[in-house]
Amino acid sequence: MCDESKLEEWARSAISRRQFGALTGAAALAACAGGESAATTPLPGLKEQAVSFPTADGTMDGIIVQPVAGDHPAVILWPDIAGVREAKRNIARKLAADGYAVLVVNPYYRDVAGEQFADFAAFIAGGGFGKVGPWRGKLNAEAIMRDATAIVAWLDRQKGIDTKRGIGTQGYCMGGPFTVWSAAAVPSRIKAAASFHGGGLVRPDAPMSPHKLLPQVDAALLIAVAQDDDAKAPADKTTFAEAAKAAGVEAKVEVYAGDHGWMVPDSPAYNIAAAVKGEADLLALYKGALG
Repeated sequence: MCDESKLEEWARSAISRRQFGALTGAAALAACAGGESAATTPLPGLKEQAVSFPTADGTMDGIIVQPVAGDHPAVILWPDIAGVREAKRNIARKLAADGYAVLVVNPYYRDVAGEQFADFAAFIAGGGFGKVGPWRGKLNAEAIMRDATAIVAWLDRQKGIDTKRGIGTQGYCMGGPFTVWSAAAVPSRIKAAASFHGGGLVRPDAPMSPHKLLPQVDAALLIAVAQDDDAKAPADKTTFAEAAKAAGVEAKVEVYAGDHGWMVPDSPAYNIAAAVKGEADLLALYKGALG
């Protein structure tokens, strides 16, 4: 899971060793992993716009990227701890080019609007954990389930959304469990959910642990586990898989050959080979489950 010790480890070793060689300190942090997020405009055939809409807790904001023509299945993208930024917008653009209407939501909307960190380098250098801690503390299962209900209702009113087909959702790091909570909140519409290096999918003492809500889910799942997270909690994958089987939920639970953060281009742990596999598995999930 992406915790403060993980980011300290990145700042201490991965950034200086792998990304930047001789670069050190603030200069290395400022430069971190920007190369994979170069695009700043939609790909040909796509459109995107900033959006906002009411929820039970306020006004959520985000950005939607979708093909210019036709109706397409919707996807809800839950960011990692660093929130909405260009790396996440680029993930949405790439997925939209495959025929999906992708809404990147701001999970911190209760406190702030829009982008707060340009990338993970800015998050690390700017004391991101201290800044987002109070915001993240509000994002429990009940809050995310309220949000998911509002998001789905909003998406189903938008042009270009194929409401005859199911909705997908994908999340990274802290956003991983949000996908299961979302699927449990709106089982009639959310038919596919993917967690990439998600933390907290198995919380034995929590009644709203994602694995305990699987009986409420009517979606196919992809649970992509980071190899270093699995090394720390090797029983979690088995617990989740067994809970899914007991609930009759189709779930692919797999440990990937990448460390926590491997899917995100501005993460120091970004692993292109593992990310390509993750993208392929995600597309297979959506093509199979969204009709």
